[in-house]
Amino acid sequence: MYECIIVGGGIAGLQAAIQLGRYRHRVLVIDSNSGRSTLCRAYHNLLGWPEGISGEVLRERGRQQAEALDVRFITDEVVAASKQGETFRLIGKTGEVYEAKRILLATGVKDRIPPIPNLIPCLGTSIYVCPDCDGYEVTNKKVIVLGAGKTGANMALTLLYWTRDITYVNHEGEPLSEEIERKLQEQGIVYIYEPIESVLVKQGPLFCGVRLQSGTELSGERGFIAFGNNQVNTDLAKQLGVERLENKHIPTDARTKQTNVPTIWAAGDIGVHSEQVAIAMGEGAQAAIWIHKSIMAEKKKRT
Repeated sequence: MYECIIVGGGIAGLQAAIQLGRYRHRVLVIDSNSGRSTLCRAYHNLLGWPEGISGEVLRERGRQQAEALDVRFITDEVVAASKQGETFRLIGKTGEVYEAKRILLATGVKDRIPPIPNLIPCLGTSIYVCPDCDGYEVTNKKVIVLGAGKTGANMALTLLYWTRDITYVNHEGEPLSEEIERKLQEQGIVYIYEPIESVLVKQGPLFCGVRLQSGTELSGERGFIAFGNNQVNTDLAKQLGVERLENKHIPTDARTKQTNVPTIWAAGDIGVHSEQVAIAMGEGAQAAIWIHKSIMAEKKKRT
């Protein structure tokens, strides 16, 4: 019986694990090792890392830090959850059963990324996802937006803050409305409605353009992706009666990160905010502090 199980070993989950480990609580982190932080080759907007740091390195260092505090880690994917009395019962894909008095959901968001050859190796270094994180990296550069429908068009328009040399390739989305096409044209954004065969790379691998299905090659210095319909991983929350918004994100108490279920907290990208690593870290620590307070209050009741 754990005092808390953290579901998700990404940035929010790891920061919470470190904080709870420093309180010397019995904590288990269950992680499927498939979150978006496993893909990013470099985060550039974090304090102390001006040259960038990869999600892989952050995760490895975070896990080592938590394990040194006696936090336990299991590689598994929780597929079912229920509550029996005051105890949560989680069932993993492996068939293992895990029990705890408290749950922190840090299951994150999974980006929808079509299987375009050479795309994944460039993520975070020369192809980006978030303009708030990495728009700065494309300042005055020739940018190709790889996207779908209106989502990709909106990304192209957003990037005008950093560069005016933008091409938007609508890879698989619906045709744009006349109004949106006109906006792109007015801003000098080149619009192409055709599937992408592959990303072009040079040594690095560094993004240098795309090859379209027709064989046409477009050159570019940096890329952004915007395919839309990302998956918010909150199915477990639904099973446990946690409130979700229409977009499946979870509202929490601003001070404690507690959900509408008193012994369940949520942190990171599944919450209602801009999806940022720095925010995920803060929310992980914030939730852990209040989980600790909950544990202490329970112990005080016993005495």
